[in-house]
Amino acid sequence: MIRMSLRQFRGQALVGAILLVVAAGYLVRLGGDIRAVRDPAQLPGQYGQTMLFLAAGFGLVPALIGAFWGAPLVARELETGTHRLVWSQSVPRRRWLAVKLAVLGLAGVAVAGTLSALLTWAAAPVDEAAGDRFTAILFGARGVAPIGYAVFGLTLGAVTGLLVRRTLPAMAIVFLALIAVQFAVPNLLRPHYLPAERVTVPMSADAINQARSLGSITGGPAVGGLEIPDAWVTDTSRLLTADGRQLSEAAFDGCFHDAPRTGAAGTFGDTAVCLGELDLHVDLAYQPNRRFWPFQWFELALYLGVGALLAGVGLWRVQRRVR
Repeated sequence: MIRMSLRQFRGQALVGAILLVVAAGYLVRLGGDIRAVRDPAQLPGQYGQTMLFLAAGFGLVPALIGAFWGAPLVARELETGTHRLVWSQSVPRRRWLAVKLAVLGLAGVAVAGTLSALLTWAAAPVDEAAGDRFTAILFGARGVAPIGYAVFGLTLGAVTGLLVRRTLPAMAIVFLALIAVQFAVPNLLRPHYLPAERVTVPMSADAINQARSLGSITGGPAVGGLEIPDAWVTDTSRLLTADGRQLSEAAFDGCFHDAPRTGAAGTFGDTAVCLGELDLHVDLAYQPNRRFWPFQWFELALYLGVGALLAGVGLWRVQRRVR
């Protein structure tokens, strides 16, 4: 049974192996080039964008595993009708599916684990110099969490193919679903794995000029992009007055659209000076960088757990009669 699964999987395995070798060669060379830079302070500026592009591309790996390895696993058999021959043999259906999931699951773990280990190694000096590997894109391309993504992607693909019974629709559904999950989890679940630490930050003119954005789509008194050293900021309150109330939109708009002319420099210039005179502050919630590895292990366990549940659903469903 294992030998048969390996034979059926040899085409995808060959493509995956070739891509893995190419990616590994590039990452090893990249890691060497990064370590050849004498001044570590230059690394974020020199390689920061490269790391973001690599992390974004790495985020597609679970979707590709789910779509091209997982979705056809059962759907192709059902679509071509070969499941009738396979399931009439002496091997029980559940064992047949379990072996296939195990073989492809180990392959997915090997690919994701190898790429993650190499990228984590290559990017280590850049991450250390930047003090940032906790943001959504970078976190998902480091450590052990990508192993969980691969297992989840494969099992989701296999179960979707089992239910949809058509290969191409299953591939499309799985690919889009996994992309959606990769966006949802970092924003909805990851910030809450552990209770966030909080701090109040006075909004002087200098502090406002350090923000990346001011105002919101609705015109509210919001400030965005504030940073805390060695931490991931997960939530920023609206601009608050000294007594803890939200700054009125009228006061905010007055500074934003009609600030007194002072000739001040900085990102927001006169607006920052005007707001800085109002004795404002914001409340920040953040996760310190020292929690990186606890979050990695928690996310690995989360995806492995959901993957196991999906595998259970698939084993239960395949036992039922499929015509």
